[in-house]
Amino acid sequence: MSVQATGEGLLDILDAVAALSKVEVLVGVPHGESRSDADGMSNAQIGYLLETGSPAMNLEPRPHLVPGVEAVQDIVGQQLTKAVDSALQGNKKRMFFLLGTAGMKATMSVKNLINAGDFAPLMPSTVKARKKRGRKSIKPLVDTGQYRNSQTYVIKNGDEEVKSGNT
Repeated sequence: MSVQATGEGLLDILDAVAALSKVEVLVGVPHGESRSDADGMSNAQIGYLLETGSPAMNLEPRPHLVPGVEAVQDIVGQQLTKAVDSALQGNKKRMFFLLGTAGMKATMSVKNLINAGDFAPLMPSTVKARKKRGRKSIKPLVDTGQYRNSQTYVIKNGDEEVKSGNT
């Protein structure tokens, strides 16, 4: 016995659903080049230290990535549901658009949380070091703005990057 695909768009639907099952929407800081102002660390490494803290560096945790994404999980969930619906309609283009919308909303939430600055205050030595470099802000997580601006999303299909918030 053989199975035959019939009906308009069935192959498109199967193709879109298969594509969706391999897709990931990643939010945060992609691994990247080292920063000259951060002792050779990348923004991704800095982000991990800021999120989790480091007793060895006397750095308190300042969670922002996980809470930032959690703050919009209902909105993101709606976009992901719409992406599944688009896949079931065989519309891969709309599916990827909606996945990108979910990634963008999560990224903006993380950036807004960083901008709000509601974290453990900076150590006096950090404030002093900032002032010495000509910085006026005493807001945690925002010194030069490079880390906050590196927040993005990436849509991956297997090992292939399909779309990112930087494009």
